[in-house]
Amino acid sequence: MNSTAAERKSLRAKAHHLDPVVRVGQSGLTDGVVEEVKRALWDHELIKIKVSVGDRETRRDTIAKLCDHSGAECVQTIGNVAVLYLPRPAETEH
Repeated sequence: MNSTAAERKSLRAKAHHLDPVVRVGQSGLTDGVVEEVKRALWDHELIKIKVSVGDRETRRDTIAKLCDHSGAECVQTIGNVAVLYLPRPAETEH
């Protein structure tokens, strides 16, 4: 999923007031964290996560793996906070 620059800008503006809903701690990326991120994305579509693991490269890798597992797109990262976006699938009409 690739958003345009304008879409990412709009998503960053919407996420500005959000608080992190999921925190990745020193235990790293566990199955429970992945499931919680998936649930939060389903409920909210746009979430902030706080990644408190290791150095910058480790945080970047953890966020990339989390995006791969959840199907989300990383809209923005600032320090140890990332904004993820996954639009809900459109409901089909019968």
